[in-house]
Amino acid sequence: MRPRIKLLGTALVAAALTALAAIAAPTPASAATLTQVTNFGANPSNLQMYLYVPNTVAARPGLLVAVHYCTGSGPAFYSGTQYAALADRYGYIVVYPSVTRSSKCFDVSSPQALRRDGGSDPVGIKSMVDYVRSRYAVDPNRIFATGTSSGAMMTNVLLGDYPDVFAAGAAFAGVPFGCFATTDGSEWNSQCANGQVTKTAQQWGDLVRNAYPGYTGKRPRMQVWHGTNDETLRYPNFGEEVKQWTNVQGLSQTPTFTDTPQAGYTRTRYGGSGGTAPVEAISMQGVTHNLPVDAAQAIRFFGLDAPPPTTAPPTTAPPTTPPPTTPPVPTTTPPTPYPPTPTTPAPPTTPGPGPGPLCRVEYTVNAWGTGLTTAIKITTYNDTGVVGWNLAFTLPAGQTITSGWNATYSPTSGAVTARNVSYNGSIPPGGSVSIGFQANHTGDAGKPSSFTLNGSPCSVA
Repeated sequence: MRPRIKLLGTALVAAALTALAAIAAPTPASAATLTQVTNFGANPSNLQMYLYVPNTVAARPGLLVAVHYCTGSGPAFYSGTQYAALADRYGYIVVYPSVTRSSKCFDVSSPQALRRDGGSDPVGIKSMVDYVRSRYAVDPNRIFATGTSSGAMMTNVLLGDYPDVFAAGAAFAGVPFGCFATTDGSEWNSQCANGQVTKTAQQWGDLVRNAYPGYTGKRPRMQVWHGTNDETLRYPNFGEEVKQWTNVQGLSQTPTFTDTPQAGYTRTRYGGSGGTAPVEAISMQGVTHNLPVDAAQAIRFFGLDAPPPTTAPPTTAPPTTPPPTTPPVPTTTPPTPYPPTPTTPAPPTTPGPGPGPLCRVEYTVNAWGTGLTTAIKITTYNDTGVVGWNLAFTLPAGQTITSGWNATYSPTSGAVTARNVSYNGSIPPGGSVSIGFQANHTGDAGKPSSFTLNGSPCSVA
């Protein structure tokens, strides 16, 4: 996904949720296959468990719990994110919990969910972890949780309920532990969703500590991601998460490190400047709730990105193309375009206007397995720029677009035309616009050979 995850609620909730979104296995699941596991232990809310074990497993593998968005499922999160492809590379195991209640949202609001062993979804997820640990030599210091939207909120809950189990979490577009709490049985908390729940760092920290009274051990590290234009779980939740987890770690809210890992992103670290700091927060300028999930950066934060030793040679060949680390791979739910991001027109990188093409296309492909993503930059060199644009190109045989951003794409294979959306229809002279898409392929992950912008040929980088 670039997971656009709209969550759930009552009447308001229903609308918000609509957008927010098997085989019993007494023995370990087959390698390199997503396998449903039943009878995995205590499961008070009837979750389903899906397990991915790569062909090449580390001698002491890490374990990642990857938690889906509302309206999603474990298999959808498996196919729509890079966590399994990265597991093939680094040898860790992935559990994908899957909700069966009608909302397909995780319980992050009930009193049962917000205390250790209190019941509901966290208990079922903990049982999944215990199941894997009983069958594989999992390193107990390398168990992690990650998720998007509802899954991000559950990541916060799991780290609060089970600090002795999870070493770290990565939450994409979530809210603090306890922010969504309700007492009337509702799954939706509009005040929290709208960013109206604010507390002191101490108050937020106390909510986490009270989930497991008396616990004095090490607390999990936390990585949080949020778009400034999140219209579903408003941006103030990002700052409240930072307050909560810095307090839980006993840290100042003043960052010890700040940088810009890519245009529009501000990354702050607390309690350390390295890649595994106690708290890391990434603010994404102009990005909506439909944020890109950078699985590789989450795996880096967990420390799972070093090739581990293996127990045996792979039973089948691992992917020959390493999964991309940038750009983040969008997930599979239909995205809505990003809102406009102010840009300063860049000067042309080649002389213009002058003779020759009056536009230039830079087309980058990141491919893995049977999938790929593209990053496309269109630059115009004419004297007047372009108002209302379409970029035509022909995809190699076997490529089919599954989702895209910053443009509409039609058809999804063969001779494709990408057309501007409402906020990026004008390209000034010497200016650029960036678009992209995710696609499946059947073996040819190559690039189109030519492009035309509004009927005029473009040079190709």
